[in-house]
Amino acid sequence: MSTPPHFTADTPRDLVGIGIGPCNLSLAALAHPLTELDAVFYEQRPRFDWHPGLLIDGARIQVPFLADLVTLADPTSPWTFLNYLKTHQRLYPFYFAERFHTPRAEYDTYCRWVADQLPGLHFRHQVDAVRWNPERDVFEVDHTRLDTHGEAEALGRTHTRNVVLGIGTEPYIPDALRPLADAPGVPVVHAADYLTHRDTLLAAGHITVVGSGQSGAEVFLDLLRHRPTGREQLHWIGRTDAFAPMEYSKLGLEHFTPDYTRYFHALPESTRDRLTTAQWQLHKGIDATTLAAIHDELYQRTLGGGWPDTVLTPGVRVRTAGRIATTKIELHLEHLQQNTRTRLTTDAVVLATGHRERNLDRILAGLDPYIRRDNSERPRVDEHFRLVLDPSVTATGCNIYLQNAERHTHGVGAPDLGLAAWRAATILNTLTGKETYPLPTRTAFTTFGLEQPQPRVPAARQAPTLTPLVDRR
Repeated sequence: MSTPPHFTADTPRDLVGIGIGPCNLSLAALAHPLTELDAVFYEQRPRFDWHPGLLIDGARIQVPFLADLVTLADPTSPWTFLNYLKTHQRLYPFYFAERFHTPRAEYDTYCRWVADQLPGLHFRHQVDAVRWNPERDVFEVDHTRLDTHGEAEALGRTHTRNVVLGIGTEPYIPDALRPLADAPGVPVVHAADYLTHRDTLLAAGHITVVGSGQSGAEVFLDLLRHRPTGREQLHWIGRTDAFAPMEYSKLGLEHFTPDYTRYFHALPESTRDRLTTAQWQLHKGIDATTLAAIHDELYQRTLGGGWPDTVLTPGVRVRTAGRIATTKIELHLEHLQQNTRTRLTTDAVVLATGHRERNLDRILAGLDPYIRRDNSERPRVDEHFRLVLDPSVTATGCNIYLQNAERHTHGVGAPDLGLAAWRAATILNTLTGKETYPLPTRTAFTTFGLEQPQPRVPAARQAPTLTPLVDRR
């Protein structure tokens, strides 16, 4: 994806990707063979990293290995997980291991292998703003190149016809716990930083894990395995009514298909919002294998005749929190079903409270007059993952695409790795105006609704003649 020979530095790029997580890395991998496409991707981190604080030994990704960066759109791509294994002479060991779900650390290593080889990926580049230039009918992307210490080294501006936002999510910290999490030296950490602080946490007397999803379960299990029998001193609490298993039935998984995504997008806004809340167990539950491993570990600790020093209580929220005696943390808890309250004194807290979509307002502030919003002031997103912009912009054939920031319009599959390749291929098909990647018209046995929207590829618009601009790289 370096500049093709028929392009010059004055020519606006076809595509600028902002953020290099799995979603935009998938897009970059699928765009790589399209030599007619001039694309570049920017990421402020120094290299590809996928939730490094949660690469716990034994933790697996919750989708099959076929949900890699490219296979479900192009299984012949050189960037498949199987080709990664072959390249590293590990295909036979993988074959005999009979693994359908791979370790999380292995997925991270695979993605880094792809990122290290793809041209057009620029790490240590922080994107500061995106603007529309109505005189030249292009987007302006301002960025700062960072040095090895993360300090500004140089400023740049890239002009492009299309932008793909793939800035991912950020750790969510409840308001009640934010003052403690932000205070220096206080052992209250988000699970996203768990491995960084694990030694400190294990040295604490009593540890509390807050959050009843997959991350909370993995952190609790890892702490449990590293604490002495009978002296575990672990508390695990969460807001959900139970430490519930994730919906993983075969028909249930069809909610993560293009068929369901199209169905969801066509629903009224109010219906989509209601479903998003009700479908939490499709993506916020706990893998049944992890639940079994926790129970097995706890059971093993009863063989000597006692019970482990652990407390697992669902249906609990943290009302407030504070410091006592300079070294202790006090959590004020409320049981949602009993309507009862209590206090819990602990030495350290791990917040497995999930991730939220990053706010797009800062990076898109310069486009605010052009962005069309829904009744809740969220950006509207069309079926092809494009922001709905003022017609004065879209009439030029220029668009802003979203990746993993469209749950409110496309449903629970938005952050799912199993839909990443399909969404990236959809974006490339839309951008090129042709079936660059032929995609299936049916993907589920379930028929969602009495009328099922049919996929279509928008015709390519002819780009107007553009005034040459300088791309300061």
